[in-house]
Amino acid sequence: MTANQIRVDIVSDVMCPWCIIGFKELEAAAQKTGVALGLRWHPFELNPDMPVEGQDLTEHITGKYGITRAQSAQNRAVLQERGRALGIDFAFGPDARMRNSFRAHQLVDWAETQGAQHRMKLALFAAHFSAGLDVNDIGVLAELAETIGLDRAAAQTALETGAHAEPVRRKQAFWQQQGVTGVPAMVFGQRYLYTGAQGVEGYAQILSQLSEPTA
Repeated sequence: MTANQIRVDIVSDVMCPWCIIGFKELEAAAQKTGVALGLRWHPFELNPDMPVEGQDLTEHITGKYGITRAQSAQNRAVLQERGRALGIDFAFGPDARMRNSFRAHQLVDWAETQGAQHRMKLALFAAHFSAGLDVNDIGVLAELAETIGLDRAAAQTALETGAHAEPVRRKQAFWQQQGVTGVPAMVFGQRYLYTGAQGVEGYAQILSQLSEPTA
């Protein structure tokens, strides 16, 4: 990160569609305003007790939020429309599942040691939402690491040994202690916290204000 960049800490979960929407809106706002960003991703599990086999997406959403299947389908249609405007392909098919994301967070943590945190995070979003892959499966995750130029065997070893499990837990605990209870949560300039996708114009306003020279 260079001196003229605005640091943005993004607390997110790979399972959260609003997290990738929020990032893409932030990215568009940065392009619109010409503001350079220094991005750092941080882990948050929306469903830490999700079983390893995952859960049917509609079943999960209706059970967790107390809405009908029709309302769930309508919400997904809204997400797909908003996603299309940002170049995101939300492939919510009939077999879509919610996954346990703890291993995915560990992979991102490992990828950070390889200088590839951002690329790994975006690859995971695409794998889950567009390709419908099981991002809790070690083989899938190791192959995904290879697709962005990382060592497949090293990624698999990191996941099998759980070397990054405790670091991920510590980082999650830190952000929870900072008051983060939902995602996406973005901290701008290590000072200003915004929760929820703010829209391109909302992020553009934030970036413009933070990039104004101080007296």
